[in-house]
Formats: sequence, C-alpha cells, structure tokens
Amino acid sequence: MSKKHPIVAVTGSSGAGTTTVKHAFGDIFRRQKLNAAVVEGDSFHRYNRLEMREAIKAAAVEGRNLSHFGPEANLFAELEALFRQYGENGTGKTRLYLHDEDEAAPYKQEPGTFTPWQDIDEGTDLLFYEGLHGGVADGDVDVSKYVDLLIGVVPIVNLEWIQKIHRDCKQRGYTAEAVTDTILRRMPDYVQYITPQFSRTHINFQRVPIVDTSNPFIARDIPTPDESFVIIRFREPKKQNFPLLLQMIHGSWMSRANTIVVPGGKMGYAMEVILTPIIEQMMESKNR
Repeated sequence: MSKKHPIVAVTGSSGAGTTTVKHAFGDIFRRQKLNAAVVEGDSFHRYNRLEMREAIKAAAVEGRNLSHFGPEANLFAELEALFRQYGENGTGKTRLYLHDEDEAAPYKQEPGTFTPWQDIDEGTDLLFYEGLHGGVADGDVDVSKYVDLLIGVVPIVNLEWIQKIHRDCKQRGYTAEAVTDTILRRMPDYVQYITPQFSRTHINFQRVPIVDTSNPFIARDIPTPDESFVIIRFREPKKQNFPLLLQMIHGSWMSRANTIVVPGGKMGYAMEVILTPIIEQMMESKNR
C-alpha cells in the first residue's frame, strides 16, 4: 500500500455490475478534480480472443477447464508488478483490450486484440482498477496487498448469472445455451479465484433481489433495482459514521454491526456517499 501513490480496485466477476461502481468513482474523481490512471482488468488476460478460443479447445481435449477467471488465462504476476511499481513511484506498464469495432477503430486493429504495452502517464493522483482480479492471490502472487481501497461487487450468484446471460445474449449475440456452458466451465475457477477475493475487500456491495430468481436459466428479465436491496459490508466498521449514513440514505437500516442495507435504487447514491469521504481522506494523506 502507498499513501503517496494510492491504488483503488473494484473487483467482481463477469456480469456482477462492476461498471456501476466504475461510474460512481468516475463522478467522484470528476468532482474532486483527480487525474486517475485507469486500468481495465481485461488488459491482463494472457490471450487475445482467437488465442483464447484455441486454448479452450486444447484444454477441453485434455480434459481441463480453462477460463478467464483462472491463472492460466491471466497475467497475475504482471498485474501484481504494476500495482507494486505504481505504489512505489506512480508508474508502471499497462495496455488495452479492444472489445469491439468501436474500441478497435482508433488503433486500426481487430476487435479482440491488445494494444502495445505503454507506460502510465506521470503525475496521476491514483490508480483505479476495475475487473476480475483486483484482490486475487495465487501462490507467491498477492495482488490485494498493494491495494489501498478494495471494493467487491458481488450479487447473489443466481442474479449474477441472470445478468450475464441477458448481457451476453443481447450485446454479444451468444445463445443462452452457450452462455450456460461458459458459466459451467468457469465454475471451478470462480470458486478458487473469484470468491476468495471478497474476504479481502474493504467494502462489499451485494445486490439481493426480492423476486424469484430460483431458476436463472429461464428468467425472462433482470430484476430491476427497485426489486432488490443492496447489502453493504464494511471490514472496518469503526471507521464509518453509521448514524449519518442511515440519515442520508433514505430507507436504509443496519442488519449487523458491520453491515448496512439500502434499497436497490439507492445503490449508486450510497456508493458516492460512502466512497467520497474515503477518497478525500486518501488524497489528504497523499498531499501530506
């Protein structure tokens, strides 16, 4: 960890809703006039899109599971090295993964490929990571120990699957059967590398629907924010002013000494209310 070059990481699996937290942080950075070095987790995948397809086929022939959740398909050591170097001197190397035609066009590359590695610009106020592995640990590699603020986004698993199935079918053109196969193939790595991260986070945001999601594979709609609650767990509750949070977030209550529950429609607002003072304190320590 580093007070001079702080690192904020948002971690959650595919379809978990990390983009919502990314937008909340974007609003905070804009209001605080902070220049953040943004790192996307997909940039540290090991394979481009075509290579990954071939690697999955080869693994299947050998009777192995291969997924973007596990170490074989990712550069965990390189991600740890980036976090360590940024914490030391505010620099490091990263790249972009170009998901679609719009992202790839400015670089004159094919979608599903990586841009060349580049140094992070000097003079950034903090590093912001959003992806699958902001708190991952595997053997001698421990990314989480370099993170100053680690946020977990983890809806209950049935809701996560519903969101992934709908997103991949509508936005990426996959069939429901293909997405289901991907979910099953990823499950061993999900249990071993994704889930443990949420025990290392400083704050977890977990969305829980209040409608029936018992069979996520036939759900026609994603439960709306108004059809859910968000459970927010703090690793260090003594640092929180819970009476003030309960007053500011209408309809919220405490379910445990370290947990506050807010209406689903208040998730973005709750994130900004909770995270803004943390970022302000982080910048005050940096400036000192």
